[in-house]
Amino acid sequence: MNHKILKKIFIIILILLFLLSFSSSYSSLNINNLAIVVAMGIDVTDNNNLKLTFQFTNASSISESGSSEKSPSIIYTVEASSISSGINLINSHIGKELSLSHCKLIAFSEELASKGISKEIYTLVNDTQVRPSTNIIITKCTAKYYLESSKPLFESLLTKYYEVFSDSSKYTGFSSSITIGEFFNKMLCTSCQPSAILGGVEDSSQKTPTSNINSENIISNSSPVSGDSKAENIGLAVFKDDVLVGELNSIETLCSLIIGNKVSGFLVSVPNPSKSNSYLDIYITPLNETKFKVDIINGTPYISVKCRFTGRIYSMEENSKYLDDKLLKEISDSCNSYIKSVMTDYLYKTSKYLKSDINSFGKAAQSKFLTTKDFNNYNWNEKYKDSFFDVEIDSSIRSSFLITES
Repeated sequence: MNHKILKKIFIIILILLFLLSFSSSYSSLNINNLAIVVAMGIDVTDNNNLKLTFQFTNASSISESGSSEKSPSIIYTVEASSISSGINLINSHIGKELSLSHCKLIAFSEELASKGISKEIYTLVNDTQVRPSTNIIITKCTAKYYLESSKPLFESLLTKYYEVFSDSSKYTGFSSSITIGEFFNKMLCTSCQPSAILGGVEDSSQKTPTSNINSENIISNSSPVSGDSKAENIGLAVFKDDVLVGELNSIETLCSLIIGNKVSGFLVSVPNPSKSNSYLDIYITPLNETKFKVDIINGTPYISVKCRFTGRIYSMEENSKYLDDKLLKEISDSCNSYIKSVMTDYLYKTSKYLKSDINSFGKAAQSKFLTTKDFNNYNWNEKYKDSFFDVEIDSSIRSSFLITES
């Protein structure tokens, strides 16, 4: 009896092993039949067709030693009337099934975005292969040129390169990681507006003159940085519904991230109160979440923003005074004044000039209305341009070192 049971168990194990082996082989066969897209670019042609660019990882570019002179990616471009028809054309050309399930980035050209991209966004969101976590970027050049200029220098995998590229916003504040899922939800929202990463390619003709270099007012394609990888992400693209209406530079983007509690720390240069024509580099860390309040007075929005920071001085003039409590207080006041100034300028730019609430103040305004219908009738996305702002900044600055008087 025991012998028969063992024999049955043995047969069952053999069957399971066979099924697992078959499943593994089948999966491997399926993967080999796929062309996995890492990034996708969408441009518009002169006759209003789409020019689609697909970037694939070049597996043959990595040799056994882990290095190669070959390009890390393969790029295909097709002109078509829609995204779906373009994908079908590419499939017929490469002899494999194109897969967007591992796409890390979707880039739209500035030219296309200024005409409206709702049709393309709907197509991508409804594609079950496209993940909501895929980053969306607006390029100041063509999307094709941006992808061609994106070269991993410190990562062996192109997918990792795009992940690191977007994550850098957490510790610089110069850009943000914005997904197509976020963009789609805000595009349909009645209490806020969408934004996207602003990308570009290093352009020597657009570079900031040496005498005017300031890391806080640069934007993609005009930064003073040069290197082997020409693509750069600095700033935000601002939308009204699905139409691009403007852009934010690095310091304006930082203000947006501070209000949205999306930055863990950032570096600013503020006037040195102890020496004229001198600046202090201070690394700022938020003490808690930025708080804001919205009131509707006689139909006009009044928005108050409160931020608390701590900061450490990173660099000073060699002959600066000893950092006593009085001087640290003066430095804190200088920092408060600077951040309040740039924050106020940023807020009025989004309301008066861009007329786009990318910080979702409207969601806080909803509580001022009895019903959702009342709020929708108020039409927040149109009323936002009439907003008034009050900004309160409280910074406590300390030194990382002591400098004695000479």
